[in-house]
Amino acid sequence: MEFRYKLILASNSPRRKELLSGLDYDYEVVVIPGIDESYPDNIEKRQVAQYIAKKKAAAYEDYLKDDTLVITADTVVILDNKIFGKPSDEACAKQMLRELSGRTHQVVTGVCLSTADKQHAFSVTSEVRFATLTESEIEYYVTRYKPLDKAGAYGIQEWIGFVGVEFISGSYYNVMGLPIQRLFRELKNF
Repeated sequence: MEFRYKLILASNSPRRKELLSGLDYDYEVVVIPGIDESYPDNIEKRQVAQYIAKKKAAAYEDYLKDDTLVITADTVVILDNKIFGKPSDEACAKQMLRELSGRTHQVVTGVCLSTADKQHAFSVTSEVRFATLTESEIEYYVTRYKPLDKAGAYGIQEWIGFVGVEFISGSYYNVMGLPIQRLFRELKNF
């Protein structure tokens, strides 16, 4: 599909690459390592993902030419007003899944579209309810799938999503890491 800008996806996530490819746009992946993903403690939790997506966009300033659009994104899981980002290790991943077990949480993905003269950011929220997970299910998933690169320590498209997700309200693709239908609309209107 034709698009008026050269697209750059500023993400190393295989899920985001797969989802953006589904739009049939040509794009290039450019990853700048070591971007600070911290956020102020006083920021409203539902704004964190968008805040980080904009922060990531600032690192790509040198890539912004007249004909280039950079897409940055960040996903967080929120439970009881607490942010669950990427787990630091397997023990942390298991603890996150224990806390999510049998509960409904929010998945928020913030996206920032940047060109040389314009920037537009938005976020999308989905609700996910997990069944009650057993210790052996949590152990199996974390040991086998190593979800250390995923917010909330899980990938809905993996085994844990098949056996653990009881209910989802909102965009499934948002839970995967990129609200692709909304992104398509925002790109068309950009």
